[in-house]
Amino acid sequence: MRFDNRSRVSTYTSAWMPVGDITSQFAGYFAGGFTAATDAISKLNFGNETVSTLSAVLTTVTTINAGFSDSNVAGYSGGGQNASSTNLSRINKLTFSTEAISTLAATLTTTRFGPGGMANSAVAGYFGGGFDTGYLNGIDKIAFPGDTKTTLAATLTNAVPYSTGISNSGTAGYFAGGAAAVYYSNIDKIAFPGDTKTTLAATLTNAKNQAVGMSNSGTAGYVAGGEGGAYYSTIDKIAFPGDTKSTLAATLTTAVRYAFGVSYSGTAGYVAGGYTGAIYKLDIDKIAFATDTKSTLSATISPNEGFGASMSYSGVL
Repeated sequence: MRFDNRSRVSTYTSAWMPVGDITSQFAGYFAGGFTAATDAISKLNFGNETVSTLSAVLTTVTTINAGFSDSNVAGYSGGGQNASSTNLSRINKLTFSTEAISTLAATLTTTRFGPGGMANSAVAGYFGGGFDTGYLNGIDKIAFPGDTKTTLAATLTNAVPYSTGISNSGTAGYFAGGAAAVYYSNIDKIAFPGDTKTTLAATLTNAKNQAVGMSNSGTAGYVAGGEGGAYYSTIDKIAFPGDTKSTLAATLTTAVRYAFGVSYSGTAGYVAGGYTGAIYKLDIDKIAFATDTKSTLSATISPNEGFGASMSYSGVL
């Protein structure tokens, strides 16, 4: 169940009064990232679409990490590399109510960079694939609320880093694309709660890695941008529950790889930053879910410019 903007009027408090009839409680977070690797965490407030930087930081400077969210409780950043290009296995947790960072006792099965991330909100989050001393196809599961880790019997179809995660919370999560010796366009589906894997008949428009994912739970997931020998601005849409793919008429402002992607489920998805092949960009594109149209915010991001973890506090149950 997802509450819409008007469903809890009687519970409004000063911490999340509506701004423009959109509650300002909810936000997207960008953790770590590249140009110079950073430990910073930026926040995109979904209510007024402004960006700020938290006082909390990741445990260490981190890039090429992945994120997912227990979207009423906390966001998680796992894996990546530190400033010395050492692969990491640690998992940081950002508690949304306090915006404080902690580090889980549980770690990824192996150190790795470039995993994909997706979550079944209020139940568990999943880190899939990545690269350590070789390409990985394993999927680690972090069970909420205890934050314990298990490793699925199911594995990704391809051992790859840089796949893209999207979620239909309560039903299934998806890992799309990735690259090893070649680029891939396949989409793997992990069915909740059994954690069984199938591969969709639908594929991405382009074989690619380092795309960004956005999820409108119960309706559709989006895979935007990425790189597959060329840089892409296309946005693919996977409609739930039929798992059919279409490609939006709207495109990203710039063809990019490894941007941040956050979602205000029921309202909009946001693609922030990323690398164009020449520069790191700071602008934020917004995809309105009702119409699948794109606009660009006046707000920009910094210092998190790309190659980091995305987490969404969006009230999905």
